[in-house]
Formats: sequence, structure tokens, C-alpha cells
Amino acid sequence: MTNLLASFYPWIKAFHIMSVIAWMAALFYLPRLYVYHSEQVGLTGDTHELFQTMEYKLLKVIMTPAMVATWVLGICLSLIPGVIDWSAVWPWTKLVGILAMTGFHGWLSGQRRVFANGGPIKTGRQYRMMNEVPTLLMVLIVLSVVVKF
Repeated sequence: MTNLLASFYPWIKAFHIMSVIAWMAALFYLPRLYVYHSEQVGLTGDTHELFQTMEYKLLKVIMTPAMVATWVLGICLSLIPGVIDWSAVWPWTKLVGILAMTGFHGWLSGQRRVFANGGPIKTGRQYRMMNEVPTLLMVLIVLSVVVKF
């Protein structure tokens, strides 16, 4: 199995990078939608329904499939001998960042349900602050992989 994965290493890595990009783009955009939804739209009316549709589709059609692909392809990469030195610190810091990113994804999903159920929603300022979480986690993950500290 590992020999088969190793023969497809460049393909797995390429698709892993693409899925990470899609996941990150959605993780950056969904909290921004929540900012506008909470500050400009509220919880009733046609615009509320439009935002509900945009948020739902971003989460279900782009963000969650990208997260699943990222995880599956990342696990495949980790199974290839020689790709990861588990005695080093960097794979563990990367894993902590990935788990935190996945938890943030879950939090965003829960917030979508809060909007769908009519609140109580957070303030625009709170959603703006939460919008920084994926950036901080991305820095941790990228530095872990590239610098290998």
C-alpha cells in the first residue's frame, strides 16, 4: 500500500495543496459573511434568506468537501515512508494546528445553525476577531512544515 502511495506522491501532494487552498479560502470567507449578516442583514427578510443560502452552500459545497479532501490526502501523505519524521517536533505542531483548524470549521458550522435558528448571534466585531483564527493557524502550520522547527 505504501509503495502505491509513494508512486503517486506528486499527485497526492498536488491535490492536497489544492484542497488546502479551497478550505482556507472558505475559512476566510465564511466569517466575513457572518460579519455582514450580523451587522447589515439581521435575522429576517429576503436578504437574510439570501445570506442563509450563501453561507449554507459555502459550508456544504466547498468548505466541508475541501476539509475532507485535505484530511484524506494528508493522511495518505503521512503514510508514505520518509515523508514525515515523527521524532521531530514539526509534525506535532502541524497536527495541533490542523486539529484547531478543524475545530474552527466546526465552530463556523455551529454559527451557521445559530443564524438559521434565529439567534442569538455574535456581534460583527466578534466575527471579525474570529476571522483572524485561520490566519494564525495557517502561520503555525506553514512554519511547521517549511521551517520544520
